[in-house]
Amino acid sequence: MERYEDFRYVTEAALRAAVRELSIEATGQQLDLLMQAYFSPAAFEDVRPALEALNGSPLAILSNGTPEMLESAVRHNGLESYFSATISVDQVKTYKPSPRVYALGPRTLNLPAEEILFVSSNLWDAAGAKAFGFRVCWCNRSGADLEDLGFAPDIVVRGLDEIEETLKLPR
Repeated sequence: MERYEDFRYVTEAALRAAVRELSIEATGQQLDLLMQAYFSPAAFEDVRPALEALNGSPLAILSNGTPEMLESAVRHNGLESYFSATISVDQVKTYKPSPRVYALGPRTLNLPAEEILFVSSNLWDAAGAKAFGFRVCWCNRSGADLEDLGFAPDIVVRGLDEIEETLKLPR
């Protein structure tokens, strides 16, 4: 609707709506604790080995999260040294899958979109990135079926630790 609210606000509103919808009794303090979890999520076990394997390539995060949420999550997991950039949609005041968001990647990394491998565990995000012009890897941890969203990922892996090996295969 082009009425941007930062992700923390949207997430908190969704949490409160879900609590109401499901008739869950939760205090303000409990809801605040749940919201704090967005600032310190645990990274999957395959994240650090994947980042180590891709060391030497410029790596960036492109997320709907606020800059504060992203910086906190990266710091909480001790991953600061792996990323050359942490990019928030906050810069363009709209969310993925808007092309304006994906355009932040090439602009920030100073690379053409077709030279960037965009990795996401969200199929809708992978489709949006592919539509923009990125090479795309879908991390399908759950083994979900590939939905027809008009754009298919170039690579599908079950874990991030499979990316480097997959990239060595002939294309």
